[in-house]
Amino acid sequence: MRNTVKLSTLALLVASLSACSAGPDYQRPEKVESINLSQPYQQAEQALNWWQAFDDAELNQLVERALEQNRTLAQARANVDRAYAVFRDADNDSWPKGTLETGYQASENNTLSADDDDVITRWYSSGITRGYSSGANLSWDLDLFGKLRRASEAAEAQAQQADILWRDAQVRLISQVATSYGEYRGAQLRLEVAEENLENLQQSRAIVLARLEVGMASELELAQIDVQLHRVKASVPAYREALSAADATLSALLALEPGQLELSADPQLPELKRPVAVVDGENYLRHRADVASSERLLAARTANIGVATADLYPNLSVRGFLGFLSGPGLTLGSETQSWSVAPSLSWQAADLGSVKARIRQAEASAQMALAQFEQQVFDAINEMQLSLNSYNLSREQQLNTEQQWQASKKAVEIARQRYEAGSNEFLDLLDAERELLRSRDQLAQLQEQSFVRLVDIYRNFGGGIQLR
Repeated sequence: MRNTVKLSTLALLVASLSACSAGPDYQRPEKVESINLSQPYQQAEQALNWWQAFDDAELNQLVERALEQNRTLAQARANVDRAYAVFRDADNDSWPKGTLETGYQASENNTLSADDDDVITRWYSSGITRGYSSGANLSWDLDLFGKLRRASEAAEAQAQQADILWRDAQVRLISQVATSYGEYRGAQLRLEVAEENLENLQQSRAIVLARLEVGMASELELAQIDVQLHRVKASVPAYREALSAADATLSALLALEPGQLELSADPQLPELKRPVAVVDGENYLRHRADVASSERLLAARTANIGVATADLYPNLSVRGFLGFLSGPGLTLGSETQSWSVAPSLSWQAADLGSVKARIRQAEASAQMALAQFEQQVFDAINEMQLSLNSYNLSREQQLNTEQQWQASKKAVEIARQRYEAGSNEFLDLLDAERELLRSRDQLAQLQEQSFVRLVDIYRNFGGGIQLR
């Protein structure tokens, strides 16, 4: 009865101590200054399909292939599997461990004996001992002060961080594909504009040449139009280079070899049918994977403080064996049953200075993680606002440039008609042509820029932005 009471008391004591965990309990930050962070991370419902709002079949196919074939994304997915395997391994450390073993041992024992008064010794007997063992070796670290529990918490937080980073990699990959696609179409568009401008300039040059032949134009006028013509021709290789660069980037993102990417020749940049809208009161920070990743890193670093702090206290472990030991006859029965229990208590009492140093190191790492998390929140807030402002300004600039281009087209038509009729100076036509070339090329650049900045909005809002 007394033994039962003692065992019960010991079990209760171990259980109560095991319920304690060294170090601080982690509390997720709910505010940074006046910024509300009460909502936990949640990947936006449309994070992986927001690009379908552009209704561009080729863009859809590119994104779908990238999600299937991109090697960086596959690496991030494998990292998630690895991190959760590490967590499961750490989480199992608090449970008893055991191995099943069967072994055979043979040994020879010799003894020495003094045979005479000269203290000369010789081997006088020897024997070979043989034996078999079969059973289970057991071990259990009781984790009285929660070191293993804190290590498991840290591993779990790191696994969650890896999962969040994988989701972020998906959004970033889609954004990279969409941006590169926009750059590809933009380079196509600028190349087409340059070719159209070349055709217009060649028409103007034909007019000047015809007037020169009848004495109504000068060599200077022909040279001036040639300057314009060669300036545009000189820009064509740069557009082709930009097209090749965008092709190479897309091919790499889609795991394609050079020359395998096939896109239509239509230089049409995707556009939204409806404008984007920001909902008042919506906490878009909960869709930011980088913020959530920093928060999980903070949780892991906080748990590591407990791992280091637990070394201030003793560690209790139990080792044991349960099985059979027999001689050469290999008989297994009640006579050969064997068991052993070996509890041990260890304490780094002679090295507490190093333990305290590791605690300070863990606390400093947690402070670094906290500062990183807070800075990430401010960065995210400003990136979201900046992306909205940049897109709105780009759209405003694009609309004004479209009107400028239309006006330039009309000015060129009038200047050309007047020059052909002999009622206008050639410099007026040249200036009108130059302004038309500049405004059309600028419009092509702004169309690409507006698309890329729209993609930036979706990326910076974690794919959580809505269409009005």
